[in-house]
Amino acid sequence: MQPSDADLIGFVLHEARLIDEQRFDEWLDLWAEDARYWMPLEYGQTDRLTHNSLFDDDKLLLRIRVERLKGAKTYSQNPKSRCHHLLQMPVVESRGAAEWQTWAAFHYVETRFDEQTLYAGWSRHTLVVLDGALRIKLKRVDLVNCDAAFGNIQLFM
Repeated sequence: MQPSDADLIGFVLHEARLIDEQRFDEWLDLWAEDARYWMPLEYGQTDRLTHNSLFDDDKLLLRIRVERLKGAKTYSQNPKSRCHHLLQMPVVESRGAAEWQTWAAFHYVETRFDEQTLYAGWSRHTLVVLDGALRIKLKRVDLVNCDAAFGNIQLFM
């Protein structure tokens, strides 16, 4: 399968919608088993292994986070946090024989009770085809103010 640009762009938009609609089990299904969700701590950071990161999760950690969000005794999520992604139209940055990369600027709002937090940044998806379907191999989220002091980020950008 060689996905078209429209397929790749549609995938990125669909992923954000699943998060916004809190369809986290479906969202997890979009990830390859060896995938990473990475949010660098420093602007322009190129290496996740030798520098601290805000997030550097494999699929197991993502699954644990999702289970925590669904937990009946997760009091920090009563009421549940909600979020909204506003994406600039994603673009396909590169096409390989078996791997594709997209880029999108975003504004992301996370809310709980009367508190709203706005984040802005750029997301890069490295996508692969597994068993005939697109899957996320790497999602890198670069925040504009990545080096700021943050409270708890409850959901996924």
